[in-house]
Amino acid sequence: MTVETGFGQEVGVEPLGEFFARTPRLAVAFSGGCDSSYLLAAAVRAGCEVRAYGVRTAFQPSFETQDALRLARELGADFQLIDADVLSRADICANPPDRCYRCKTFIFSTILEHMAKDGFGVLADGTNATDDPANRPGFRALAELGVVSPLRRAGLTKDDVRAASRDLGLFTAGKPSFSCLAVHVPAGKPLTAASLARAAQAPAARAAAAARRESGLA
Repeated sequence: MTVETGFGQEVGVEPLGEFFARTPRLAVAFSGGCDSSYLLAAAVRAGCEVRAYGVRTAFQPSFETQDALRLARELGADFQLIDADVLSRADICANPPDRCYRCKTFIFSTILEHMAKDGFGVLADGTNATDDPANRPGFRALAELGVVSPLRRAGLTKDDVRAASRDLGLFTAGKPSFSCLAVHVPAGKPLTAASLARAAQAPAARAAAAARRESGLA
């Protein structure tokens, strides 16, 4: 399947340092994962005026928020955590085939609303060059909302990001990638507090938690 990507998701067209040089003031969509953690750290080291925004919903495991708070604290980065009621969104909680796109649109729109009030005009996320648009419906949301993906534009792969994170001493360097809880609810089944609680006990979710422990993060 061919998926159109936005200008902000072109691959290998702009070194990271050049992006920061022309974007000295930016907001970062920050999940506490390996990629967005490195992006935030790199922006701080580049001397940018940067504010990280995290969106906490019922779909994310609590450890993601804990990791985001820890990393921001260790970097001395400005971080705003936004609570958003995704369970009030009937279009998302119906769990349709395009749920991921709808959810990403909701999350990034929430960040854009808050950052605009704070006077930030550029939103960057941690999408990298390894991420495949054919398997990530969120690419459509990035393009529609004008989000820029500096790591991808710099041609940095997941392995590159992990290596660069280790060089900076970030504890997220070896952090496994985690799917949100909604992924573990069968497509078409309503997303509710109860179904998400069951999803957290699903084999795949439990395996992800085990991988986190093995990586030394738990």
